[in-house]
Amino acid sequence: MAHSHHHAHEHSLSGDLKIAFLLNLGFTLFEIVGGLLTNSMAILSDALHDFGDSISLGLAWYLGRVSEKGSNHSYSYGYRRFSLLGAFINAVILIVGSLFILSEAIPRLFAPEPFSAGGVVLLAVIGVVVNGVAALRVRRHASLNAEMVGWHLLEDVLGWAVVLAVGVVALFVDAPILDPLLSIMITVYMLVNVIARLRAVVALFLQAVPRHIDLAAINTALEQVAGVETTHHVHVWSLDGEHNVLTAHVVVSCELSNNEIITIKQACNQVLEGFNLHLEHVTLEIEFAGGDCSMQAVVGARELAH
Repeated sequence: MAHSHHHAHEHSLSGDLKIAFLLNLGFTLFEIVGGLLTNSMAILSDALHDFGDSISLGLAWYLGRVSEKGSNHSYSYGYRRFSLLGAFINAVILIVGSLFILSEAIPRLFAPEPFSAGGVVLLAVIGVVVNGVAALRVRRHASLNAEMVGWHLLEDVLGWAVVLAVGVVALFVDAPILDPLLSIMITVYMLVNVIARLRAVVALFLQAVPRHIDLAAINTALEQVAGVETTHHVHVWSLDGEHNVLTAHVVVSCELSNNEIITIKQACNQVLEGFNLHLEHVTLEIEFAGGDCSMQAVVGARELAH
């Protein structure tokens, strides 16, 4: 029953990502046309942001489906890390696009151009609605991937709310400098967040310990299991930021029976479950203390570890 629930959950997330992608892409095309007609750099800069979001959603939708493929001889851990590849590509595209927008917007600070305030207000209202609907659909899912996409869409909603406020002000006050100023603020804010996400993605590629996982606490908890003398080579890394892998060498007395070793291993697994690590793979290597244990016993313990 649990397996069926997980499958239904992933299918529902895939459907919501697809809807969010289509909404975002359609609005982005509409936004590019509207930005050109209203001569608004703020609209065009957010259009670039939404285009990046469309790519993110499209890759999240496609690679999310690919990542569910099982392991094979080429990818023994499966395809989970394909989602990281998509995140890396998205970050690079957004950084390059942000630098381009800044190169266009900064000169307008010194030579502001008029823009259509009414058109900006109309586009901003549509932007709040479209991105709000997409954010609500994605953020109802609990996975880390859905959470990240949901926060990105929520940023869009807030950005459009600011654009709406500036558009309303421009209806009554002639201040064309507000457009490039807002464009630069949105782009810099986006650039800072994208660079932070890129650093997190690179850390996962380099197999860093996932954030919010206390490796020392895990090691201490394993050593407190009855029958465990010590542990070493305790490693945790992530396949995609959500599904993690743990390996550890657990040292026990060479006088223990096979049944006692099995009990220790089960207790270690229960300890790991208590940390809520979202482990996709766990490997516990059982080793014997002392140097006079026979190779027969060592081989037997290693077989038990599997």
